[in-house]
This record gives sequence, C-alpha cells and structure tokens, in this order.
Amino acid sequence: MDKSAHQIDRDLFYKKIPHFWYDLYGTEYALYDIKRVSSSFIKEVRHAAECVGNIFWKTNQLVSQLDDKVLEQLGFPNKLIPYLKTPSLDEQCVIGRLDFAVSNNQIKLLEFNADTPTFIKETFYINELICNHFQCKNPNHAEEEKLQKAIRRAIALAWRNLGRSGDPKVVFTSHGDHEEDLWTTKYLMELSGIAAEYVSLEDLLILEHSSLKDGREEGIYTPEGERIDVLYRQTYPLEHLIEDRDPESGTPVGTIFLAFIKQKKLAMINPISAFLMQSKAIQALIWGLHSRNHPFYSSQEHDIINTYFLPTYLDPDPFQAKGEAYVKKPSFGREGDTVEIWNQHGEKWMEDNNKTYDDSLPVYQKFVPLMDSIVQTIQGKKPVKIMFGCFLVNGKPSSIGIRAGGQITDNASYYLPIGLE
Repeated sequence: MDKSAHQIDRDLFYKKIPHFWYDLYGTEYALYDIKRVSSSFIKEVRHAAECVGNIFWKTNQLVSQLDDKVLEQLGFPNKLIPYLKTPSLDEQCVIGRLDFAVSNNQIKLLEFNADTPTFIKETFYINELICNHFQCKNPNHAEEEKLQKAIRRAIALAWRNLGRSGDPKVVFTSHGDHEEDLWTTKYLMELSGIAAEYVSLEDLLILEHSSLKDGREEGIYTPEGERIDVLYRQTYPLEHLIEDRDPESGTPVGTIFLAFIKQKKLAMINPISAFLMQSKAIQALIWGLHSRNHPFYSSQEHDIINTYFLPTYLDPDPFQAKGEAYVKKPSFGREGDTVEIWNQHGEKWMEDNNKTYDDSLPVYQKFVPLMDSIVQTIQGKKPVKIMFGCFLVNGKPSSIGIRAGGQITDNASYYLPIGLE
C-alpha cells in the first residue's frame, strides 16, 4: 500500500530525531499532530500538580512512620517493607509524573507515578522540536534545563549522603533490550552532563563478602570491576527488583541490592522514598483521612484534596451503595494493565486484556471520563480520549504531556504533542 502524504511527512520529521521510538511494538506511537491549548490551561494544570504534590509529600512523612502491618495493608510487597524506611535524599522524589483527567472544567488526579515514570524524553525534548516544526510555542520550554539541574543535584546529594571521598562512580541503568527504557535512560545520562556510564541491568555485578577474594568491598560493580557509588534507575520498578534472582544460582539479588542501599554501600535514584508514594492505595489513605476531616490536613489542604483528588477506597462498597461508576485498578500497576471500569449498575463495562497485576492489592476510584479529542494518525483522523501528565521535578511542576487512546490509557496509546494556542 502506498504511504499517504501525512505518513511520508511524519516519517521525514521523526526519522531526523536520533534514538526516538516514534513507533512502538510495530505500531504508530508519536503522532505527527499537535494539541493546542491555552497558556491559562497550562497554568491551571501546573497549579493542580503543585497542590497535589504537596499533599503527597506531607502524606509520605506519615506513611514512612507507619508500622509494617499497615504498610502491608496498603499493598506494599512483604519483601520490600524492611527497606521502605531507609533514610533518603532531601528530595523524596527526583522525577515523578502526575496523571490527570480533565473533564467538565475539572482537573482530577488519576494516579501518581512517583517511582519510575516514563514519557520523559517526549515531553522535555521531543515536544520542543515538534512545536518549532508546527510554529507554535512550547509550553515546556526551558523545563529541560530544570530537569538537568535536578538530576545533577540529586546525584551530588546521593554521593554526599554516602560520606565517601573522591569522585563518585555514577552508572545509569535499564533493561538494555527495551528500546524506550534504554533511550530514556541514556537521554537522562547525556542531559546530566556528568561523567557517568551506562550499564544494562543484566550486566551489573553484585559482589558479596563471600565472593570477594581480592580485598574489594562488597557492592554493585560494572562488568569492568569498578564499584558503583550512585545508580540511576529511571525505569525499573522496585516491586520487580525485589523479586530478582540470579538465574543460575538462585541468589536473591534484588534483596541484596536493597540491603546495600540500606547499609549505604550504594545510593539509588529515584530514592526508595519515591516508591512509598507509588502505591495507589496511598490515594485511598489520603481520601480516608479527608473524608473524616482528619486534623492531619489543614483546612486548605482538605480543600485541595476535595478539588483535585477522586474518592478512592480499598473496596467498591461506597460506589455500589450509591450506584456510582468506578474504576478498579491494581495498587502497583502500569500502562492500564489489569484496570477495569464498572458502571453504575455494578456491571463490568470495560477492562484491559492484560492481567499482569492480578495479585496486586486493588483500589477502587470514582470513574471520571477523559477529555474527547480528534487526532490525525497515519490511518486518518481518529476520535480519542486524552489524559494529561504533569511531571514533578524535585517537587515542582514541570513539563506536561498528553497520552491519547481509549478510556483506559494503555501501552498502545499515542503520544500527542502539546502546544500553545
């Protein structure tokens, strides 16, 4: 089949950008299109992000003091709980992403990807290029420089926290065979401007005392035998890491890895404190305290929760009793996997076909529709639902991006560039 003029233009534009996955899984990912919004809308989203971020930051101080049994009830994996209270950086989360539904002139938080958010290169770098191409202003202009400073500061703080002398060995890591993870991580490494090395996760060496015969200290090493001081892990979730075992010996390498962090033999970014905010059950905790008008939050903070948060619970009874539609989602889930939408009659209306996170504690959140839009694809114009993501960089609102697809935003959803009217 001959390519359309639109597809030819798209290929010509995106092929000029090195190391960008504008097609994913053999299908169109980055749209050759742009959604224009007002500067006042961008300001509103960033204001929402800052307010919501402050609530999470304050709540995280509470969560870090909860006993192990309560953490387990909030869905945190048992194996991870011994490491969740490890002292962290000044910043509880270096890079996080808040996902918002915008409908009926309201901005509502869907979830907070605090531990390992992706969608970074698209919003901080690619968006500038396509805005220039379509001759409109980029709402994310100058945010890349702030991201660079945040990464550099986080690495410096992590190194100082270890209390060692000399220069740190800094390594950025991801799965080397996953295109999006690989080039997101390498983008951050190059952006940092720091003398660092990329090593894929499968090539990292974990050396314990029992395996050391040459006087080296135990820790994480590069394949060349250099001990790593700071490990930047942007895309590999802790709930996966804790389950990792050596395929040959069965050694629980994930547990050893986290023990090294606790013992200050290694520093990791994002820090473990970011993972405490990753569980969607934290939103149920926030809403539970808010619904009881708990004095933990000030009156102003209660107003913020009422404005931007959705009712979220650990069971569906409150929605079923009122005949309200709700979303069932895993406390630790990603890319729409295992998400279900139930209508006001208590019937399953929509679900994601993947069930990777069936064993994860489910949370139940009030359903809100995503904004409708029309986008240009290589197959022609297509109606979509769009979700707005706003990054928090060291707790401050930053770049904004759009995912376009169905009511459940999954890994087949498009990247839709955003520009100013």
